[in-house]
Amino acid sequence: MEKKGIKVVTIGGGSSYTPELVEGFIKRYDSLPLRELWLVDIEEGKEKLEIVGNLAKRMVEKAGLPIEIHLTLDRREALKGADFVTTQLRVGLLKARALDESIPLKYGVIGQETNGPGGLFKGLRTIPVILDITKDMAELCPDAWLINFTNPAGMVTEAVLRYGHIKKVIGLCNVPIGMEMGVAKAFGVDHSRVRIDFAGLNHMVFGLNVYVDGENVTKKCIDMLANGEGGNDPKNIKSIAWEKEFIKALGILPCPYHRYYFKKSEMLEEEMEALKKEGTRAEVVQRVEAELFELYKDPNLAVKPPQLEKRGGAYYSDAAVRLIDSIYNDRRDIQPVNTRNNGAIKGIPDDSAVEVSCVITKDGPKPLNIGELPVAVNGLVQSIKSFERVAVEAAVTGDYNTALLAMTINPLVQSDTVGKKILDEMLEAHKEYLPQFFKKEQ
Repeated sequence: MEKKGIKVVTIGGGSSYTPELVEGFIKRYDSLPLRELWLVDIEEGKEKLEIVGNLAKRMVEKAGLPIEIHLTLDRREALKGADFVTTQLRVGLLKARALDESIPLKYGVIGQETNGPGGLFKGLRTIPVILDITKDMAELCPDAWLINFTNPAGMVTEAVLRYGHIKKVIGLCNVPIGMEMGVAKAFGVDHSRVRIDFAGLNHMVFGLNVYVDGENVTKKCIDMLANGEGGNDPKNIKSIAWEKEFIKALGILPCPYHRYYFKKSEMLEEEMEALKKEGTRAEVVQRVEAELFELYKDPNLAVKPPQLEKRGGAYYSDAAVRLIDSIYNDRRDIQPVNTRNNGAIKGIPDDSAVEVSCVITKDGPKPLNIGELPVAVNGLVQSIKSFERVAVEAAVTGDYNTALLAMTINPLVQSDTVGKKILDEMLEAHKEYLPQFFKKEQ
Protein backbone atom coordinates (compact mmCIF):
# COMPACT_ATOMS: atom_id res chain seq x y z
CA MET A 1 0.00 0.00 0.00
CA GLU A 2 1.49 3.29 -1.06
CA LYS A 3 1.19 6.19 1.33
CA LYS A 4 -0.25 8.39 -1.45
CA GLY A 5 -3.69 7.10 -0.61
CA ILE A 6 -5.74 3.93 -0.51
CA LYS A 7 -8.66 2.45 -2.39
CA VAL A 8 -11.54 0.91 -0.43
CA VAL A 9 -14.41 -1.04 -1.97
CA THR A 10 -17.64 -1.50 0.00
CA ILE A 11 -19.88 -4.29 -1.29
CA GLY A 12 -23.42 -3.61 -0.16
CA GLY A 13 -22.69 0.10 -0.55
CA GLY A 14 -26.40 0.99 -0.65
CA SER A 15 -26.73 -0.06 3.01
CA SER A 16 -28.15 2.39 5.52
CA TYR A 17 -24.86 1.90 7.49
CA THR A 18 -22.72 3.49 4.74
CA PRO A 19 -22.93 7.10 6.08
CA GLU A 20 -21.31 5.88 9.31
CA LEU A 21 -18.51 4.28 7.29
CA VAL A 22 -17.99 7.54 5.39
CA GLU A 23 -17.99 9.52 8.65
CA GLY A 24 -15.30 7.14 9.98
CA PHE A 25 -13.07 7.73 6.95
CA ILE A 26 -13.55 11.49 7.19
CA LYS A 27 -12.63 11.51 10.92
CA ARG A 28 -9.46 9.49 10.30
CA TYR A 29 -8.37 11.06 7.04
CA ASP A 30 -5.11 12.45 8.49
CA SER A 31 -3.82 8.97 9.37
CA LEU A 32 -5.77 7.03 6.74
CA PRO A 33 -5.57 8.91 3.42
CA LEU A 34 -8.54 7.48 1.52
CA ARG A 35 -8.21 8.26 -2.17
CA GLU A 36 -11.15 6.29 -3.61
CA LEU A 37 -14.24 4.78 -2.02
CA TRP A 38 -16.19 2.51 -4.36
CA LEU A 39 -19.75 1.71 -3.27
CA VAL A 40 -21.02 -1.44 -4.99
CA ASP A 41 -24.52 -2.89 -5.02
CA ILE A 42 -26.84 -5.05 -7.09
CA GLU A 43 -29.68 -4.02 -9.44
CA GLU A 44 -32.33 -4.32 -6.68
CA GLY A 45 -30.30 -1.93 -4.52
CA LYS A 46 -29.65 0.66 -7.25
CA GLU A 47 -32.00 3.34 -5.90
CA LYS A 48 -30.66 3.06 -2.35
CA LEU A 49 -27.08 3.09 -3.68
CA GLU A 50 -27.72 6.38 -5.47
CA ILE A 51 -29.37 7.97 -2.41
CA VAL A 52 -26.59 6.86 -0.03
CA GLY A 53 -23.88 7.61 -2.60
CA ASN A 54 -25.07 11.18 -3.07
CA LEU A 55 -25.14 11.69 0.71
CA ALA A 56 -21.58 10.28 0.89
CA LYS A 57 -20.47 12.78 -1.77
CA ARG A 58 -22.07 15.67 0.17
CA MET A 59 -20.35 14.52 3.40
CA VAL A 60 -16.93 14.43 1.70
CA GLU A 61 -17.53 17.80 0.06
CA LYS A 62 -18.55 19.37 3.38
CA ALA A 63 -15.37 17.97 4.97
CA GLY A 64 -13.33 19.50 2.12
CA LEU A 65 -11.42 16.27 1.45
CA PRO A 66 -10.16 14.96 -1.92
CA ILE A 67 -11.91 11.58 -1.60
CA GLU A 68 -13.47 10.24 -4.80
CA ILE A 69 -16.78 8.44 -4.31
CA HIS A 70 -17.66 5.97 -7.08
CA LEU A 71 -21.04 4.21 -7.38
CA THR A 72 -21.33 1.04 -9.45
CA LEU A 73 -23.26 -2.19 -9.98
CA ASP A 74 -20.13 -3.73 -11.53
CA ARG A 75 -18.28 -5.48 -8.70
CA ARG A 76 -15.32 -6.54 -10.83
CA GLU A 77 -14.72 -3.01 -12.09
CA ALA A 78 -14.69 -1.76 -8.51
CA LEU A 79 -12.34 -4.43 -7.14
CA LYS A 80 -9.42 -3.73 -9.47
CA GLY A 81 -6.40 -2.72 -7.37
CA ALA A 82 -8.32 -2.32 -4.10
CA ASP A 83 -6.38 -2.16 -0.82
CA PHE A 84 -9.34 -3.05 1.41
CA VAL A 85 -12.72 -4.61 0.63
CA THR A 86 -15.56 -4.37 3.13
CA THR A 87 -18.69 -6.50 2.85
CA GLN A 88 -22.03 -5.49 4.38
CA LEU A 89 -24.53 -7.30 2.19
CA ARG A 90 -27.85 -9.03 2.81
CA VAL A 91 -28.77 -11.80 0.37
CA GLY A 92 -32.54 -11.72 -0.11
CA LEU A 93 -32.78 -8.30 1.57
CA LEU A 94 -35.00 -7.68 4.61
CA LYS A 95 -37.79 -9.82 3.13
CA ALA A 96 -35.56 -12.89 3.62
CA ARG A 97 -34.76 -11.81 7.18
CA ALA A 98 -38.49 -11.57 7.98
CA LEU A 99 -38.88 -15.21 6.89
CA ASP A 100 -35.84 -16.24 8.97
CA GLU A 101 -37.49 -14.67 12.00
CA SER A 102 -41.11 -15.73 11.50
CA ILE A 103 -40.92 -19.35 10.23
CA PRO A 104 -39.12 -20.85 13.30
CA LEU A 105 -41.66 -19.18 15.62
CA LYS A 106 -44.44 -21.28 14.01
CA TYR A 107 -42.67 -24.33 15.48
CA GLY A 108 -42.00 -22.83 18.92
CA VAL A 109 -38.33 -22.11 18.12
CA ILE A 110 -36.59 -18.73 18.45
CA GLY A 111 -36.55 -16.84 15.15
CA GLN A 112 -33.47 -14.61 15.09
CA GLU A 113 -31.28 -13.17 12.37
CA THR A 114 -27.98 -14.79 13.40
CA ASN A 115 -28.95 -17.48 15.93
CA GLY A 116 -30.80 -20.77 15.52
CA PRO A 117 -32.56 -21.58 12.21
CA GLY A 118 -32.44 -17.93 11.08
CA GLY A 119 -28.68 -17.78 11.51
CA LEU A 120 -28.30 -21.07 9.66
CA PHE A 121 -30.29 -19.86 6.68
CA LYS A 122 -28.59 -16.48 6.58
CA GLY A 123 -25.32 -18.41 6.39
CA LEU A 124 -26.61 -20.78 3.68
CA ARG A 125 -27.63 -17.81 1.50
CA THR A 126 -24.61 -15.63 2.22
CA ILE A 127 -21.56 -17.93 2.20
CA PRO A 128 -21.63 -18.81 -1.54
CA VAL A 129 -21.86 -15.09 -2.41
CA ILE A 130 -18.94 -14.16 -0.15
CA LEU A 131 -16.83 -17.03 -1.53
CA ASP A 132 -17.57 -15.75 -5.02
CA ILE A 133 -16.35 -12.30 -3.98
CA THR A 134 -13.09 -13.85 -2.70
CA LYS A 135 -12.63 -15.48 -6.11
CA ASP A 136 -12.83 -12.05 -7.78
CA MET A 137 -10.49 -10.58 -5.17
CA ALA A 138 -7.86 -13.29 -5.78
CA GLU A 139 -7.82 -12.24 -9.42
CA LEU A 140 -8.31 -8.45 -9.22
CA CYS A 141 -6.84 -7.35 -5.86
CA PRO A 142 -4.87 -10.31 -4.44
CA ASP A 143 -3.14 -8.20 -1.76
CA ALA A 144 -6.33 -6.64 -0.40
CA TRP A 145 -7.77 -7.34 3.04
CA LEU A 146 -11.39 -8.50 3.22
CA ILE A 147 -13.09 -6.89 6.22
CA ASN A 148 -16.41 -8.67 6.55
CA PHE A 149 -19.26 -7.44 8.70
CA THR A 150 -21.95 -9.37 6.88
CA ASN A 151 -23.73 -11.62 9.39
CA PRO A 152 -23.39 -14.33 10.54
CA ALA A 153 -19.85 -12.91 10.71
CA GLY A 154 -18.26 -15.86 12.52
CA MET A 155 -19.70 -18.42 10.12
CA VAL A 156 -18.71 -16.29 7.11
CA THR A 157 -15.14 -15.95 8.44
CA GLU A 158 -15.02 -19.72 9.04
CA ALA A 159 -16.14 -20.31 5.44
CA VAL A 160 -13.53 -17.96 3.94
CA LEU A 161 -10.74 -19.48 6.07
CA ARG A 162 -11.67 -22.99 4.86
CA TYR A 163 -12.99 -22.47 1.33
CA GLY A 164 -12.07 -18.91 0.31
CA HIS A 165 -9.68 -17.94 -2.47
CA ILE A 166 -7.81 -15.41 -0.31
CA LYS A 167 -5.85 -15.59 2.94
CA LYS A 168 -6.38 -12.05 4.24
CA VAL A 169 -9.80 -12.02 5.90
CA ILE A 170 -11.06 -10.50 9.14
CA GLY A 171 -14.61 -10.66 10.50
CA LEU A 172 -15.93 -7.74 12.47
CA CYS A 173 -18.85 -7.24 14.85
CA ASN A 174 -20.18 -4.27 16.81
CA VAL A 175 -21.18 -6.33 19.88
CA PRO A 176 -17.79 -6.22 21.69
CA ILE A 177 -17.56 -2.46 21.12
CA GLY A 178 -21.10 -2.08 22.47
CA MET A 179 -20.02 -4.01 25.58
CA GLU A 180 -17.02 -1.68 26.02
CA MET A 181 -19.32 1.33 25.62
CA GLY A 182 -21.63 -0.09 28.31
CA VAL A 183 -18.71 -0.41 30.74
CA ALA A 184 -17.48 3.10 29.89
CA LYS A 185 -20.95 4.52 30.58
CA ALA A 186 -21.29 2.61 33.87
CA PHE A 187 -17.90 3.90 35.08
CA GLY A 188 -18.47 7.40 33.69
CA VAL A 189 -15.30 7.35 31.58
CA ASP A 190 -14.41 7.77 27.92
CA HIS A 191 -14.52 4.59 25.79
CA SER A 192 -10.77 4.88 25.10
CA ARG A 193 -10.02 4.17 28.79
CA VAL A 194 -11.76 0.76 28.75
CA ARG A 195 -10.29 -2.54 27.58
CA ILE A 196 -11.87 -5.98 27.74
CA ASP A 197 -10.22 -9.34 27.06
CA PHE A 198 -12.74 -10.93 24.67
CA ALA A 199 -12.89 -14.60 23.79
CA GLY A 200 -15.43 -16.93 22.19
CA LEU A 201 -17.28 -16.81 18.89
CA ASN A 202 -19.26 -14.19 17.03
CA HIS A 203 -22.45 -13.39 18.99
CA MET A 204 -21.15 -15.94 21.52
CA VAL A 205 -18.29 -13.86 22.93
CA PHE A 206 -17.48 -13.30 26.60
CA GLY A 207 -15.59 -10.52 28.38
CA LEU A 208 -13.09 -12.41 30.54
CA ASN A 209 -11.30 -9.45 32.11
CA VAL A 210 -12.33 -5.79 32.21
CA TYR A 211 -9.83 -2.96 32.64
CA VAL A 212 -10.37 0.77 33.20
CA ASP A 213 -7.14 2.79 32.94
CA GLY A 214 -5.24 -0.52 33.16
CA GLU A 215 -6.83 -1.53 36.48
CA ASN A 216 -8.72 -4.85 36.57
CA VAL A 217 -12.33 -3.97 37.46
CA THR A 218 -13.96 -7.27 36.43
CA LYS A 219 -15.52 -8.03 39.84
CA LYS A 220 -16.92 -4.51 40.16
CA CYS A 221 -18.27 -4.82 36.62
CA ILE A 222 -20.01 -8.14 37.38
CA ASP A 223 -21.58 -6.60 40.52
CA MET A 224 -22.86 -3.65 38.49
CA LEU A 225 -24.29 -5.94 35.78
CA ALA A 226 -25.95 -8.07 38.49
CA ASN A 227 -27.63 -4.87 39.70
CA GLY A 228 -28.83 -3.99 36.20
CA GLU A 229 -26.09 -1.46 35.36
CA GLY A 230 -23.38 -1.44 32.71
CA GLY A 231 -25.25 -3.13 29.87
CA ASN A 232 -25.42 -1.65 26.38
CA ASP A 233 -27.70 -3.90 24.37
CA PRO A 234 -28.18 -3.37 20.64
CA LYS A 235 -31.61 -2.23 19.48
CA ASN A 236 -32.46 -5.65 18.04
CA ILE A 237 -32.28 -7.54 21.36
CA LYS A 238 -34.79 -7.19 24.19
CA SER A 239 -33.00 -6.11 27.39
CA ILE A 240 -34.44 -8.68 29.79
CA ALA A 241 -32.58 -8.34 33.12
CA TRP A 242 -30.24 -11.14 34.15
CA GLU A 243 -30.77 -13.03 37.40
CA LYS A 244 -28.38 -11.47 39.90
CA GLU A 245 -27.17 -14.81 41.29
CA PHE A 246 -26.53 -16.23 37.80
CA ILE A 247 -24.35 -13.31 36.72
CA LYS A 248 -22.34 -13.43 39.96
CA ALA A 249 -21.77 -17.17 39.57
CA LEU A 250 -20.82 -16.76 35.89
CA GLY A 251 -18.14 -14.25 36.87
CA ILE A 252 -17.50 -13.03 33.31
CA LEU A 253 -19.40 -10.63 31.04
CA PRO A 254 -21.93 -12.28 28.73
CA CYS A 255 -22.82 -10.58 25.44
CA PRO A 256 -26.46 -9.54 24.73
CA TYR A 257 -26.97 -12.54 22.41
CA HIS A 258 -26.38 -14.95 25.28
CA ARG A 259 -29.96 -14.25 26.34
CA TYR A 260 -31.09 -16.55 23.51
CA TYR A 261 -29.31 -19.41 25.30
CA PHE A 262 -29.45 -18.51 29.00
CA LYS A 263 -32.99 -17.01 28.80
CA LYS A 264 -34.37 -19.12 25.98
CA SER A 265 -38.01 -19.39 27.14
CA GLU A 266 -38.28 -15.70 28.08
CA MET A 267 -36.82 -14.58 24.75
CA LEU A 268 -39.13 -16.91 22.82
CA GLU A 269 -42.14 -15.54 24.71
CA GLU A 270 -40.99 -11.98 24.05
CA GLU A 271 -40.58 -12.71 20.31
CA MET A 272 -44.07 -14.22 20.12
CA GLU A 273 -45.55 -11.10 21.78
CA ALA A 274 -43.55 -8.74 19.55
CA LEU A 275 -44.71 -10.63 16.45
CA LYS A 276 -48.34 -9.92 17.37
CA LYS A 277 -47.76 -6.26 18.25
CA GLU A 278 -45.26 -4.96 15.70
CA GLY A 279 -44.22 -7.85 13.46
CA THR A 280 -40.73 -9.30 13.12
CA ARG A 281 -37.59 -7.27 13.82
CA ALA A 282 -37.08 -7.20 10.02
CA GLU A 283 -40.41 -5.40 9.60
CA VAL A 284 -39.45 -2.89 12.31
CA VAL A 285 -36.10 -2.34 10.53
CA GLN A 286 -37.91 -1.81 7.21
CA ARG A 287 -39.83 1.06 8.82
CA VAL A 288 -36.63 2.53 10.34
CA GLU A 289 -34.85 2.22 6.98
CA ALA A 290 -37.71 3.92 5.11
CA GLU A 291 -37.37 6.87 7.51
CA LEU A 292 -33.57 6.91 7.13
CA PHE A 293 -33.63 6.89 3.33
CA GLU A 294 -36.14 9.74 3.33
CA LEU A 295 -33.65 11.70 5.46
CA TYR A 296 -30.74 10.67 3.22
CA LYS A 297 -32.55 12.11 0.18
CA ASP A 298 -32.46 15.64 1.65
CA PRO A 299 -29.97 17.60 -0.51
CA ASN A 300 -29.15 19.75 2.55
CA LEU A 301 -28.11 16.77 4.68
CA ALA A 302 -24.33 16.42 4.70
CA VAL A 303 -23.70 14.51 7.96
CA LYS A 304 -24.67 11.11 9.38
CA PRO A 305 -28.12 11.59 10.96
CA PRO A 306 -28.53 10.55 14.63
CA GLN A 307 -31.56 8.40 13.68
CA LEU A 308 -29.09 5.82 12.26
CA GLU A 309 -28.51 4.54 15.81
CA LYS A 310 -32.07 3.12 15.84
CA ARG A 311 -30.94 0.68 13.15
CA GLY A 312 -29.22 -1.59 15.68
CA GLY A 313 -25.73 -1.62 14.16
CA ALA A 314 -24.20 1.32 15.98
CA TYR A 315 -20.35 1.46 15.97
CA TYR A 316 -20.10 -1.16 13.17
CA SER A 317 -18.62 1.08 10.56
CA ASP A 318 -16.50 3.07 12.97
CA ALA A 319 -15.01 -0.24 14.09
CA ALA A 320 -14.26 -1.10 10.46
CA VAL A 321 -12.41 2.16 9.84
CA ARG A 322 -10.50 1.81 13.13
CA LEU A 323 -9.41 -1.68 12.06
CA ILE A 324 -8.34 -0.54 8.57
CA ASP A 325 -6.43 2.37 10.14
CA SER A 326 -4.59 0.01 12.52
CA ILE A 327 -3.55 -2.37 9.71
CA TYR A 328 -2.49 0.49 7.42
CA ASN A 329 -0.44 2.20 10.14
CA ASP A 330 0.77 -1.00 11.91
CA ARG A 331 -0.60 0.44 15.18
CA ARG A 332 -0.34 -2.78 17.23
CA ASP A 333 -3.32 -1.79 19.35
CA ILE A 334 -5.72 -4.39 20.72
CA GLN A 335 -9.11 -4.94 19.07
CA PRO A 336 -11.64 -7.81 19.16
CA VAL A 337 -12.05 -9.41 15.72
CA ASN A 338 -12.97 -12.72 14.07
CA THR A 339 -9.84 -14.46 12.87
CA ARG A 340 -8.05 -17.83 12.71
CA ASN A 341 -7.69 -19.26 16.23
CA ASN A 342 -4.03 -20.33 15.93
CA GLY A 343 -4.03 -21.77 19.46
CA ALA A 344 -5.44 -18.67 21.17
CA ILE A 345 -8.45 -20.50 22.65
CA LYS A 346 -7.62 -24.01 23.81
CA GLY A 347 -9.98 -26.73 22.59
CA ILE A 348 -11.01 -24.99 19.35
CA PRO A 349 -9.16 -26.14 16.19
CA ASP A 350 -6.30 -23.84 15.20
CA ASP A 351 -7.75 -23.35 11.71
CA SER A 352 -11.23 -22.34 12.94
CA ALA A 353 -12.59 -18.80 13.27
CA VAL A 354 -12.89 -17.34 16.76
CA GLU A 355 -13.79 -13.88 18.08
CA VAL A 356 -10.92 -12.81 20.26
CA SER A 357 -8.87 -9.79 21.32
CA CYS A 358 -5.94 -9.36 18.92
CA VAL A 359 -2.93 -7.14 18.41
CA ILE A 360 -3.60 -5.48 15.04
CA THR A 361 -0.50 -5.26 12.85
CA LYS A 362 0.27 -4.49 9.21
CA ASP A 363 0.25 -8.27 8.71
CA GLY A 364 -3.20 -8.59 10.27
CA PRO A 365 -4.49 -9.69 13.69
CA LYS A 366 -2.35 -11.62 16.17
CA PRO A 367 -4.68 -13.25 18.76
CA LEU A 368 -3.87 -12.93 22.45
CA ASN A 369 -3.25 -16.27 24.13
CA ILE A 370 -6.44 -16.90 26.11
CA GLY A 371 -6.03 -20.56 27.08
CA GLU A 372 -9.08 -22.51 28.22
CA LEU A 373 -12.45 -20.83 28.50
CA PRO A 374 -14.19 -21.10 31.89
CA VAL A 375 -15.74 -24.56 32.28
CA ALA A 376 -19.28 -23.15 32.63
CA VAL A 377 -19.26 -21.67 29.09
CA ASN A 378 -16.76 -23.87 27.26
CA GLY A 379 -19.36 -26.49 26.32
CA LEU A 380 -21.78 -23.97 24.80
CA VAL A 381 -19.01 -22.34 22.77
CA GLN A 382 -17.84 -25.77 21.53
CA SER A 383 -21.38 -26.72 20.55
CA ILE A 384 -21.88 -23.49 18.55
CA LYS A 385 -18.52 -24.02 16.83
CA SER A 386 -19.64 -27.55 15.83
CA PHE A 387 -22.85 -26.04 14.44
CA GLU A 388 -20.90 -23.39 12.48
CA ARG A 389 -18.54 -25.98 10.98
CA VAL A 390 -21.41 -28.23 9.81
CA ALA A 391 -23.44 -25.23 8.58
CA VAL A 392 -20.50 -23.99 6.46
CA GLU A 393 -20.16 -27.45 4.92
CA ALA A 394 -23.89 -27.45 4.10
CA ALA A 395 -23.64 -23.98 2.51
CA VAL A 396 -20.74 -25.05 0.29
CA THR A 397 -22.03 -28.49 -0.72
CA GLY A 398 -25.78 -27.84 -0.84
CA ASP A 399 -26.28 -31.21 0.85
CA TYR A 400 -29.73 -31.58 2.46
CA ASN A 401 -28.62 -34.12 5.09
CA THR A 402 -25.75 -31.91 6.23
CA ALA A 403 -28.14 -28.94 6.52
CA LEU A 404 -30.49 -31.04 8.66
CA LEU A 405 -27.56 -32.10 10.85
CA ALA A 406 -26.57 -28.43 11.34
CA MET A 407 -30.18 -27.48 12.15
CA THR A 408 -30.60 -30.31 14.67
CA ILE A 409 -27.35 -29.81 16.61
CA ASN A 410 -28.03 -26.08 17.09
CA PRO A 411 -28.78 -25.56 20.82
CA LEU A 412 -31.91 -23.54 19.97
CA VAL A 413 -33.45 -26.47 18.02
CA GLN A 414 -32.13 -29.86 19.25
CA SER A 415 -34.87 -31.91 17.60
CA ASP A 416 -34.42 -33.63 14.27
CA THR A 417 -38.23 -33.85 13.82
CA VAL A 418 -38.90 -30.15 14.45
CA GLY A 419 -35.63 -29.29 12.69
CA LYS A 420 -36.69 -31.16 9.56
CA LYS A 421 -40.03 -29.33 9.42
CA ILE A 422 -38.34 -25.94 9.79
CA LEU A 423 -35.62 -26.88 7.28
CA ASP A 424 -38.13 -27.98 4.64
CA GLU A 425 -40.28 -24.87 4.98
CA MET A 426 -37.30 -22.49 4.99
CA LEU A 427 -35.64 -24.20 2.01
CA GLU A 428 -38.83 -23.71 0.01
CA ALA A 429 -39.26 -20.10 1.21
CA HIS A 430 -35.67 -19.17 0.27
CA LYS A 431 -35.42 -21.34 -2.85
CA GLU A 432 -34.51 -18.37 -5.07
CA TYR A 433 -31.33 -17.71 -3.03
CA LEU A 434 -30.26 -21.33 -2.45
CA PRO A 435 -29.35 -22.69 -5.89
CA GLN A 436 -26.84 -25.12 -4.37
CA PHE A 437 -29.72 -27.09 -2.78
CA PHE A 438 -31.86 -27.24 -5.91
CA LYS A 439 -29.24 -27.82 -8.63
CA LYS A 440 -30.36 -31.43 -9.22
CA GLU A 441 -33.85 -30.28 -10.20
CA GLN A 442 -32.66 -27.80 -12.82
